[in-house]
Order: sequence, then structure tokens, then C-alpha cells
Amino acid sequence: MKEYISYLLISLFVVGVQAQEVSFTEYDLDNGLHVILHQDNTAPVVTTSVLYHVGAKDELADRTGFAHFFEHLLFEGTKNIERGEWFSIVSSNGGKNNAYTNDDYTYYYEVFPSNNVKLALWLESERMLHPVINKIGVDTQNEVVKEEKRLRVDNSPYGKFFENVKKNLFVNHPYKHTTIGEMQHLDDATLDEFLAFNKKYYVPNNAILVVAGDIQIDETKKMISDYFSEIPRGAEVVRTLAKEEPITEPITAKAYDSNIQIPAVVAAYRMPSIKTRDSRVLDMISAYLTDGNSSKLYRKMVDEEKMALQVGAFNVSQEDYGMYLIFGLPLGDTPLKSIISGIDEEVVKIQKELISEKDYQKLQNKFEANFVDSNSSVEGIANSLAEYYAFFGDTNLINSEIEIYRSISREEIQEVAKKYLNPNQRLVLDYLPESSK
Repeated sequence: MKEYISYLLISLFVVGVQAQEVSFTEYDLDNGLHVILHQDNTAPVVTTSVLYHVGAKDELADRTGFAHFFEHLLFEGTKNIERGEWFSIVSSNGGKNNAYTNDDYTYYYEVFPSNNVKLALWLESERMLHPVINKIGVDTQNEVVKEEKRLRVDNSPYGKFFENVKKNLFVNHPYKHTTIGEMQHLDDATLDEFLAFNKKYYVPNNAILVVAGDIQIDETKKMISDYFSEIPRGAEVVRTLAKEEPITEPITAKAYDSNIQIPAVVAAYRMPSIKTRDSRVLDMISAYLTDGNSSKLYRKMVDEEKMALQVGAFNVSQEDYGMYLIFGLPLGDTPLKSIISGIDEEVVKIQKELISEKDYQKLQNKFEANFVDSNSSVEGIANSLAEYYAFFGDTNLINSEIEIYRSISREEIQEVAKKYLNPNQRLVLDYLPESSK
């Protein structure tokens, strides 16, 4: 009877998930701007966002940090917005805004009461058409970025962890660089170089505009046409990024951090693009290993054997390649080699045996819940719509991607673990306190 009730509850949950369809309208302006509109009139709030398909991977090797720098620089002001006024305009009209940059793209967004959607569209059109890029703005944001690097990287415990993984895992591809970049590169850059970077990448045909929330579709289309249709199309962005050869021999490295007392160790594997089915299977393997206190690695290494203070596995999915990381922080005098051995034991189990039906159903339930959560706010929906189009060219994955996860079998989990998670295909990085040198 208990099994029947559990099965019934799961079935009802799945039916509820299937019914949660995200409707959207999408089209292109003549200048190449891709527009996605999602109408949800349940609350008087609208998220307006622009995703520019430019990230750290698009930078020159001696001019790293440009994309992140522009995340800051394009808040400086425009032809019609005085320098330093952007944030006060947003807040004084009941809104909030932010932006972030990664290796593949830069994302700007505003959230306003729905009576201010026109203001949000005007702000983003100004950012695209009339940015003021001058020496005072560049110098100001240079200091802002330097302070951010000091705070988040140089003086933060484990702040250079990813930096050291990336530079050892990638040889040719620009993913080997950090997103925040080298400060000397920004210091050495000329104003003309910043102007050229803006002209190349921050153009309508390299951007996706999303408006999600309490809107009327036809009315919003008219406003978008008014504000964006006259922005000139830029030259087509052509990418010829270096490729990586497969890793066939183990890589070992050490890095030191003056801000830590407890070392860490990570096994890092170079993975296929986020666009692949295998990348989604690796998401499920991550959840199986370390998502929650009942997960395999956490229960074994933290709870039962008390070898580690913390363990984690996660799939860093990116457009060209991914990184699959399994890390641990030792408890007491546990050697880092023992952490790696403990990790390998659990990975080998996945490779040799099918995970149990119970664990498989638990995974499916987690991914169903994550799917519901990702579509629970207009901010989340706006972000997902932009990403699905940018990475996959298929906006409707916001509704259908869960079907891919549902179709992943226990056998497929085993095969993907055997294909990628082998000692000869990875980097093992010891991340150590500076005092241990």
C-alpha cells in the first residue's frame, strides 16, 4: 500500500509538471535582434533582459577581462543618460537591475512594475545604441574591477581555485583564462580597443532581448520596434576558437592560497559542450554523488568514514567544453590522496554497476523539482528563455528539456561514467595553504 501511495504521488507530481507550459512569442527584427516575449499577467511585474553573446572566451590572449569589464562599463551612461544616473533612474521608478558575465555571454536585466516596461526597453536600447565610452568611464571602472578582484579573488579563501583548474585543464581554448581577466591587460588597453570591442559584440545581431511578465504582446512589440528597430546591424561575429586534444594521460598540479588553512583536492575532467546529451547525464551523476546529505559521496566520506569536511561534484556546463569537478576538503590529517581514492571508489561503482531503481527514482524526482523551481518566477523564466535560444537555438527547451532528463536511463548513466570519468582523462589539483610550501 505504501508503494502504491508513493507511486500515485509521484504520478500526480509529474502530471502537474507536464501541465506547467511556458508560452512565448519569438521573432527577429530586421537588424538581427532576436526577441522573445512571455506574457504572464498574474502579477504586475516585468523582467526585461538582454543577453549579449560575448564572454571571456571572445577576448584576445593579451586583453583578457574585456567582457567582464564591459558588464560594468555599460552602466556608465549614454548619450541621453548622464554618467552615474543609471541606477538612480531604476530605483526611483520602483525597479532593480543587475548584470553578470561568464565565459560565453553577458546578461543584463531590469525588473520593474509593469507600468514601467517602456522605461526598461528605453534603457536597454540606450545601452545598445548610445553608450558613452570615454577615458573617464574606463578609468573609473578599471578601479572598480580591480577592487572586485581584490575582494572576490585575491583576498578570498579559495578565490583562485577555478583559475587554477582552468589553466591546467585547458591548453589551447580561451576557457583557460579567467573571466575577470588580468588587470595589467586592462591597464595596457587603449580607448580605441574598448571602442572596437563594443562595436564588434554589443550589436543587435549578437543579442537576445527578452520581455517576460505582465505585458500585452502586441503593445510590447510596438514599443520594441520603436526603440530597437533603428539600431544598426553590426558585422557578423565569426568565431574560430582553438580546439583541445583529448586528455589521455593524468595531469597533476599544485596551487597555493595564502587565505586558507585547510587544503582541498579536486579531480577535474574536461567534458563535452552543454549542447550534448552527455552533459545532461553528467548533471544526474553529480546529483547522485553529492546533492544532499543522503547522496553517496557525502554519506560515505563525511558522515560514515569522517574523512572529509565537505565533498562536492558538479558539472560546469559551457558552450564549447564543460568541466566536471569532484572535490573534497579533508578532515584532520586525512591525506589528499585518500580523498581522491574515496572519490574513485564511488565513481567505479557507477561504472561497474547500475545505480539502484530507488536512487534512480530519487534522481528523477530531484530533476522534476528543479524544473518546476526554474520556472517559478518571471526572472527565472526570462533567463532560461535567453539561454535556451543562445546555446541551443531552441527556446522551447524551457518546456521540453525535462523530457530529456526523464529519458536518461540507468544504463546511460553507467556508460557516460565509463566514457569520461577515468583517471587517465583528468587533472588532479592539490590546492594548498601558502604556508605549506
